[in-house]
Order: sequence, then structure tokens, then C-alpha cells
Amino acid sequence: MAAVTTVPGFGAPMGPAIPRYAPRGATPRGRRVTPTTYRRRRLAVATLALGLVVVAAQAGAALGGLPLASPERRPTASSQTGPQAGSAHTSVVVRPGDSLWSLAARLAPGEDLRPIVDELSAARGAAPLVPGETILLPV
Repeated sequence: MAAVTTVPGFGAPMGPAIPRYAPRGATPRGRRVTPTTYRRRRLAVATLALGLVVVAAQAGAALGGLPLASPERRPTASSQTGPQAGSAHTSVVVRPGDSLWSLAARLAPGEDLRPIVDELSAARGAAPLVPGETILLPV
């Protein structure tokens, strides 16, 4: 008896066969969200967004607010009315580039400037100096 051997020809698979898996059924989608859970989630997101806005507003106020807003500006001497209009005071007009120290040097040249700077600072509060503004100091 003779054995017949064959050599695989062109297009014949050479390696192991590709494993075939049985098709799976449809994947189950999780449970649907109830309307109550949906509302809770929306309320939580809205609360977080509102909290973020409040925190940003407080941070902006702590940092000085808008640079264009200046509610601390004082009226000029010509528009003064009331009890301060007739009282004795010294006024100084702010020029571009002025600081509290340069204003004090203009008010009292050759003197100790520290008390005058303290008075100017008390009269201004934390407001920035605005060129053209008149600062009134009691004498």
C-alpha cells in the first residue's frame, strides 16, 4: 500500500482555522432613569453652577471689582453741598502718575509726609487715584 501525500496549493489555509464564536444576544442597556432622578441631577447641576457664579462674584469683589467702576469717587469742590461746603478744607487735584506720597509732598513740601499720607489714605479709603479727581482734606 502506498501513501499519497498532497501539498496544499494556492489559496489553501496554512495555519489553524479562525475560531468562530457563536453570535451573542443583544447587550442589555441599563435601567432607564426615572423622572425623579433626572430632576435631582438637573437640580444638582443648577446648584453647582449657581454656587460657582456666587464664588466668582465674591472673588471679583474681593479683588477690587471692575476697574471701570469707581463708586468711591468723591465729588469735586465746586459740587460740594451740605455741611462740608462751608468748612475749612484743603483740596488737591490728582494728576496722571500721582501717588499718595507725591500728593503729600505737594501739600506739605519739606515736612514729614507720613501723617499727611495717612490722612490722604483715610480720605480715599481703598479707592484708586483717578486723574482729575479732587481730594478734600479737613484742615
